[in-house]
Amino acid sequence: MNPEPSKLYTYADYIQWDGRWELIDGKAYNMSPSPTWEHQFTVMELSFAFRSYFQNKDCYVAIAPFDVRLSENDDYTYAKHVVQPDISVICNRNNLTPNGCLGAPTLIVEVLSPSTALKDRNEKFKLYEQFGVKEYWIVDPLYKTIEVFGLEDGFFKKREAFGENETIISFLFTDCSLEARRLFFQ
Repeated sequence: MNPEPSKLYTYADYIQWDGRWELIDGKAYNMSPSPTWEHQFTVMELSFAFRSYFQNKDCYVAIAPFDVRLSENDDYTYAKHVVQPDISVICNRNNLTPNGCLGAPTLIVEVLSPSTALKDRNEKFKLYEQFGVKEYWIVDPLYKTIEVFGLEDGFFKKREAFGENETIISFLFTDCSLEARRLFFQ
């Protein structure tokens, strides 16, 4: 069973579908086709760097497919937002369940693909901002850039844009930095 484009859904519907999907405001988004090699290379390089950095800290790194459920009223069974960020860093262990993350991760990274770029920059940007993700990275493998946004007074503020020859610095985890050139397949 798969969703109809004109209907609105919740997590209770979502778990019955075939394939990979996301829900934003109850609207179903198909996650097909699978990502490109460049996308996956970037996700793996970043997840390795984050895993190395967070290995002795109280934060956990997850890569897609990994469900993050967001709910205005903490009713996660009927949450109308279910996303699968490329990388999630969860610093509140209580948010982790066997089926994913309940509530906003501390840091989210989305690596742009031609099929998801608009959703990552618009719908997901607003959703992550609304639910209090503290830091959001948008990585563009095509243009070899990383935009870092930090939550300030309830809104994302662009902290910095990094190019492929720069060192990326997290503003939330100030001692976490990595060479951008390592993220992009040459």
